[in-house]
Amino acid sequence: MTVFLQIFLRVLSSSDLWAATLQFGALLLLPALGGLISERSGVINIAMEGMMLTGAYAGVMTARATNSVIGGVIGAIVAGALIALVHAIVSINFKADQIVSGIAINIAALGLTNFLLPIQTGGQGVPSLGNALRLPNVSWGPLSHIPFLGPVFFQQNIIFYVAILILLGIQLLLFRTNIGLRIRAVGEHPQAADTAGVNVRLVRYCCVLAGGALSGLSGAFLSLGIAGIFNSNMTAGTGFIALAAMVFGKYLPWWTAAACIVFGLGEALSVRLQDTGISPNLLSTLPYILTLIALVGIVGRTVAPAADGIPYEPGSE
Repeated sequence: MTVFLQIFLRVLSSSDLWAATLQFGALLLLPALGGLISERSGVINIAMEGMMLTGAYAGVMTARATNSVIGGVIGAIVAGALIALVHAIVSINFKADQIVSGIAINIAALGLTNFLLPIQTGGQGVPSLGNALRLPNVSWGPLSHIPFLGPVFFQQNIIFYVAILILLGIQLLLFRTNIGLRIRAVGEHPQAADTAGVNVRLVRYCCVLAGGALSGLSGAFLSLGIAGIFNSNMTAGTGFIALAAMVFGKYLPWWTAAACIVFGLGEALSVRLQDTGISPNLLSTLPYILTLIALVGIVGRTVAPAADGIPYEPGSE
């Protein structure tokens, strides 16, 4: 027990652990913010997992086809948005159950990527991508050499810094602009928003598509940045942890970011503690156990937007 405690404390003091925590946190933050925007507009989105997986697949395949990492990122964003478009049409136009739609998309994304992968690779699988097709890490010059802080904050992947900018942008958008006011109004009282001249369907479509694009970008970060390869079901529940982070954050961007860091720490610990002799299979459950503890024991009851998941018909009361 003493040996394990010593190893645990040594891991906690490692800059590698906290750098990985922020990396995993950024991976979760992008789909979590996408789900937040969607649900703030009144559309439940539990399909982030499928959108991420599709984005990861499309990112790798597009990068290989275009021989460009930028092309891969664009392909991932477009793929995520297209999957979100399906969810938007089913949920907004046809007023189907939004939870069932999300589950169906997650299942379809897994089946579709498993079906297409051997066809496009001839059954050989996707080889590891070269550095030219990987999302690069950014070094901030002298700042990157600061002891402990340098590797943690100033040697991260470029998508990490993009995620921070997106977080700031969404915070400002939702709570400092008229567009954000309209989004929140549509999610809380669509009838009142409609009466005020807001196009409820258009706002919801835009928010769902934006959420899909962010999930696709997260998929690109996973496959082109962290892993450098695509494997079947490589998201492995990441989208669901992002969903939990959104709920943990009470549908607020800053609190959602904090939740992503907490869950990112669980993911990083599950990797870094594998040298302790604990079963890797047991350690891999740590992020999910932490998610359950956080949601049940800490968050309690979270109040979603009043019209979240409720179909809206223009002119209805």
